[in-house]
Amino acid sequence: MRFGLFVPQGWRHDLVGIDPAEQWAAMSSLAAHADAGAWESIWVYDHFHTVPVPTEEATHEAWTLMAAFAATTTRVRLGQMCSCMSYRNPVYLAKVAATADLISGGRIEMGIGAGWYEHEWKAYGYGFPRVGERLARLNEGVQIMKQAWTTGSATLNGEHYKVDGAIVRPLPLQEGGIPLWIAGGGEKVTLRIAAKYANYTNFGGTPEEFAHKSELLREHCEREGTSFAAITRSSNFNTIVAATESEVSDRIDAIEARVSPYLGVNGAAAFVAEYRSGDALGVGTPEQVVERLTAMQKLGLGYAIHYFPEAAYDRSSIELFEREVMPALA
Repeated sequence: MRFGLFVPQGWRHDLVGIDPAEQWAAMSSLAAHADAGAWESIWVYDHFHTVPVPTEEATHEAWTLMAAFAATTTRVRLGQMCSCMSYRNPVYLAKVAATADLISGGRIEMGIGAGWYEHEWKAYGYGFPRVGERLARLNEGVQIMKQAWTTGSATLNGEHYKVDGAIVRPLPLQEGGIPLWIAGGGEKVTLRIAAKYANYTNFGGTPEEFAHKSELLREHCEREGTSFAAITRSSNFNTIVAATESEVSDRIDAIEARVSPYLGVNGAAAFVAEYRSGDALGVGTPEQVVERLTAMQKLGLGYAIHYFPEAAYDRSSIELFEREVMPALA
């Protein structure tokens, strides 16, 4: 199994209490830690407003961070989970990504999806089209990106995007273009797009849901004449690891207390409910997390991307994961 690490960027209230002037130091320091260690990749989210509710707390922009990490790391691969297609013109995004790939020495991953955060869409003036239109934009945009990165230009007379000889030079350094991660588990459309174009997929859920969507992806690949085996399947995991279950509980208590001034008592309790429920596969002792991820690995999970809510404040959970979980699954 391969491993990626989310860098806190504020979207999930994971930089609260840190002065904005110090937040880049918190982010870049964790990126440097990952770069020097065993993580294959680092990741950010492509969002503008915090969750679970929009607040005035910082949310740093994904592609600006891509360029910054490209210039300040040397080894780890750099991804977004995931870029929203409709937030930027796709050929412009292809150009941005190609430039970041050049800066990084060929380490960019393109996570891309249709988008879902309605408040954010409307606040930024993007409207909020029906899901079918958002998926149609994803389909057209991916075609534009693939064309731009392999030929150096893009032309498409689509329903939603029209480009005519848009030049994207220089090409990305990576042969064949930047790897595409098609994010989302939509069974009829998203997985079909992934079957046609993706190097990686990203969908989550329970082991049963993961197995179901994997089988649907296989069926789409058969219909499209593409290789199911060539697509690496990934999932994201909210992760808190500690030596004992009691310490795990204490860590969740600390997260709840940290976000309570921003979300309120009830909001903070809801915020950490998943961590307490026992359903989060990445929460527990190292032995528990290894057991759960091993079961996912047997279902075909090839890449696990982990979000540690404490990362900007305390790396001990990350370090324990590095010592005891990663070696058992790598």
